[in-house]
Amino acid sequence: MLTDNKSIAIVGGGPAGLTLARLLQLKNANVKVYERDTNKYARVQGSPLDMHEDSGLAAIRKAELLEVFKKTFRPGADKTLIMNDQGEIFFSDHGAKPEEDFGDEHFRPEIDRGPLRNMLLESLQPETVVWDSHFVSMEPQNEGWLLHFKNGTSAYADLVIASDGANSKIRPYLSDQKPVYSGVIMLEGNVSKENAPHIDALIKGGKIMAFGNTKNILMGQKGNGDLGFYASFKADENWPAESGLDFSDKTQLLTWFQEKYSEWSDLWQELFENASTPFIPRLIYYMPLDQTWETMPNLTLMGDAAHVMPPFAGEGANMAMLDALELSEYLAGSNYKTLKEAIAAYEVNMRKRAAKATLESLENGELMHSENALTAMLNFFNGHHTDQ
Repeated sequence: MLTDNKSIAIVGGGPAGLTLARLLQLKNANVKVYERDTNKYARVQGSPLDMHEDSGLAAIRKAELLEVFKKTFRPGADKTLIMNDQGEIFFSDHGAKPEEDFGDEHFRPEIDRGPLRNMLLESLQPETVVWDSHFVSMEPQNEGWLLHFKNGTSAYADLVIASDGANSKIRPYLSDQKPVYSGVIMLEGNVSKENAPHIDALIKGGKIMAFGNTKNILMGQKGNGDLGFYASFKADENWPAESGLDFSDKTQLLTWFQEKYSEWSDLWQELFENASTPFIPRLIYYMPLDQTWETMPNLTLMGDAAHVMPPFAGEGANMAMLDALELSEYLAGSNYKTLKEAIAAYEVNMRKRAAKATLESLENGELMHSENALTAMLNFFNGHHTDQ
């Protein structure tokens, strides 16, 4: 195996990094994961993830974790309501969702990020993850790299795999291409179900997608009952600074929402009146569809570090976990004579696949923020649910 007698450093302990570590350990590779969080109890942010049959679930199967996943995911969390800005329901699969199960191409089981991380962590050998390892820089040493971390420690690796997210500190060592702003901002909030009883009664553990006047509210109920929600709208890249908003001030945010979403029903104000603070403005970026770089024999990228994309096709985490699956196969296979050849083959395929998913995400994002977003999304969902 190409990784025999090689030390591998995965920088970033998200779904992709941990999945890759698990897959490589199943092949007896020597791997460490360097994660900036101080320990495994750090809060994992973000909305639940839906796993797709030929990507996220394929990686979970290969990692021999499907049975654990079946005990960990949240049945019914994929049930969806599509609504307009006045709170009227135009589509619901709560009562008529066709029976789908593992192995069905349309089945997209949901799992919270925290349980997914714990499942992957528990599958790794002890001491695989080196916590409190905030990457700062690295320099060539021998055939590999000497990595330096914020806490003053350093570590050597023959092969470095960057899984450190959209703002990757490692990416510039391989490519000078930068993410492009998509024009969309998603203002993230969180509210307990007790503090949003009207929305809680509607969502029933699933998802809500509401569209009106080129703006969205998108939300999913988490395993603990909290409602994670996003006000999604088009704005200038400098909006967070130029808005003058204090994102820790709930009163300011409610006033902003009443003005920005002035056509929307009072129903939605419950989210902003009772949310915990701070709100988080998330600017949505993507990597150029034609990006390329010169392959190196001791460094590569995966997940958002390689191909950050908008969330409007649900492909980001799935593509990242498929990166982990494919990279582990390329590194452990017998088709290539050198690490550089294996990495080059992985990168060509990964960039092509990611560009396709990114384009789909961008097109969906345009539809979802268009004047006829509600009609477009109803057509999309009814096409996937022929019983409606």
